Amino acid sequence: MRPAPAHPAPLRAILWGGLLCGALDITAAFVIYGAMGLPPTRLLQGIASGLLGPRAFAGGVPTALLGFFSEFLIATGTAAVYVLAGLWMVFLTRRPWLAGPLYGIAVYWFMQLVVLPLSRYAHRRFSLRITLIGIAIHMVCVGLPIALAARRFATCREQGVASSR
Repeated sequence: MRPAPAHPAPLRAILWGGLLCGALDITAAFVIYGAMGLPPTRLLQGIASGLLGPRAFAGGVPTALLGFFSEFLIATGTAAVYVLAGLWMVFLTRRPWLAGPLYGIAVYWFMQLVVLPLSRYAHRRFSLRITLIGIAIHMVCVGLPIALAARRFATCREQGVASSR
């Protein structure tokens, strides 16, 4: 195990958290929704449709790439919120195995109730099955990797040392 850095590295925590979150989230989506018959290109175009609306589905590979990069941009922003909050809230970096999944649930509902309604994404009917899958993915693939990256690289003001223990 490497020694803790002498100073906090919130940018490193944000970048690692965003990279891990984006990679795990998109992989889970490919596996789970792929098993339901949704091809990866269509899934990525669905992400891009938040920006472009329904025309994203006619854009081929370019809109799929936009969706892919959007996924990582959103993941990095999500990590930034957690890491920056963790600089003041000790609980977030001291208890990543609890705080991370809880943050994943909060992110899921924020996306569903705020981000998607404000986007150009085509809204669908409520599905309990899809909601439960989405919450599980967000707990394990969004909140947890971000919380672990925050613990590893960032620090809390009250701790005064890196939270990588």
